[in-house]
Amino acid sequence: MVQINKIGKSYGLKCELCECPLLTRFLHATRPAEEEEVSQNSSEAWRSKELVPDGVSPSFPFPVAKCEYFNAGGSVKDRIGLRMVEDAERAGIIKPGDTLIEPTSGNTGIGLALVAALKGYRCIIVLPEKISLEKVDILKALGAEIVRTPCARFDAPESNIRIAWKLKSEIPNSHILDQYRNPSNPLAHYDTTAEEILEQCEGIVWLTSLTLLILQSSCFKADWRHAHTGLIIGVDPDGSIVALPSEMNKTNTTTIEVEGIGHDFIPTVLDRSVVDQWYKSNDRDSFLMSRRLIREEGLLCGGSSGSAMSVAVRAAQDLKEGQRCVVILPDSVRNYMSKFVNDKWMIKNGFLNEAQENKPWWWNIKVQKLNLSAPLILLPEVSCQKAIEILQEKGYDQAPVVAESGLILGMVTLSNTLSSVLAGNVEFSDPVTKVTYDQFSKISLEDSLGKLSCILENDPFAIVVHEQMQCRYLQQLPTALAQARERGKGNSQADCGRYSGNGSSSMKQMVFGVVTAMDLLTFVSRNDKK
Repeated sequence: MVQINKIGKSYGLKCELCECPLLTRFLHATRPAEEEEVSQNSSEAWRSKELVPDGVSPSFPFPVAKCEYFNAGGSVKDRIGLRMVEDAERAGIIKPGDTLIEPTSGNTGIGLALVAALKGYRCIIVLPEKISLEKVDILKALGAEIVRTPCARFDAPESNIRIAWKLKSEIPNSHILDQYRNPSNPLAHYDTTAEEILEQCEGIVWLTSLTLLILQSSCFKADWRHAHTGLIIGVDPDGSIVALPSEMNKTNTTTIEVEGIGHDFIPTVLDRSVVDQWYKSNDRDSFLMSRRLIREEGLLCGGSSGSAMSVAVRAAQDLKEGQRCVVILPDSVRNYMSKFVNDKWMIKNGFLNEAQENKPWWWNIKVQKLNLSAPLILLPEVSCQKAIEILQEKGYDQAPVVAESGLILGMVTLSNTLSSVLAGNVEFSDPVTKVTYDQFSKISLEDSLGKLSCILENDPFAIVVHEQMQCRYLQQLPTALAQARERGKGNSQADCGRYSGNGSSSMKQMVFGVVTAMDLLTFVSRNDKK
């Protein structure tokens, strides 16, 4: 366990702010818990894998922290992977040689793949496309087969959950242990995680902050409740529907970049009644806090650890001196080297300001200064053949695919469409959505060319978007004003804001253009001459 020093002080906390994920031995303990000693700092902790004090009087329990990334597979999910497999074996549900299939955001898959490699199971992991390449590479190294799916609602036909169940129906002797409904998931934490926290904190914990990556709230039902009178804090990201009351979940956020937390459904194994208070987290605060934990505390943790810590420093404001705050760090930085650890990725996704020294003259100029041509937009029902004809006729290499509702579905390129048809992967008559890239970068007119430059280092193009207010359920306009609008004299935006009545309004992204490295280069070269 490691005390959080600098971050706690920066928030003026007087409580004992502790990171408390657990130092687990995977299949066999390497030494009895009673033999564990206490090290002086985090560097000693990783060297000896021991507990850490920080100049606290022996008359009071040490402020401690534990990191779940010391598990063999690198995350808290190793616990449930092993437990689900062994419980299924004892029940006679699975046997070596069978196939284990699991829809996951990666860490559960790694835990299962690790057990499968040791016990002789075939393992198929179904992952959404947003999951980091590091997790994919680790899964492949463990011998798992990977199936990638679009980032879709859990009940959509193309979601990783639906695809996993489709594979189960097609593959003989295959099983989905299903972390979202399997009682072995919370029991693994009930029997180990909660017990270890209570034992190593000597039962004195006033506040604990949990991300739903662990899905473990139910693990604290009994022993935790009678051991102390503190609070259990649930952390749920913007864009998720798990927090209570449900009004907390209202947001315009549609994507969650932090991996492994948040859901658009309520997992069966999650007992929300044991959470005393819910807090919402966001991507930016989570990633910046994770980077602080790495830089200031020397804890090489993942993005969801930042989510838990960013909430903990808020929730702990009311704690008194000597009271203990425990935060669970679910996984390590190993899985995210190409994501939030990378400055360019952070800048590209708007989580970090450009920090380049000796910036070129154009670095802070806004994207709106580029002379972009009006975009060619394709509707999703357009056929591949028609898309090829339109792109060739208009002289475009790519075009965004946008639904009637205005939702940007992705990008289609002429080269990919042609190659897909020639390879027989799609037919000319198929809708263009079959060859659409749904992973693409967006940039606003107000963003800088420096940010655009970072995006174009890795991506061939970016979609330029502009946000507009969209109002729904408008009341009928007064006759005179309605007539003025028909004559083109009305201000539609003002009318919308003034006459939205009891209706709702939201910001909607509109496609303004598509920008490539050539557009940026042309702008720079022309203005360099000036």
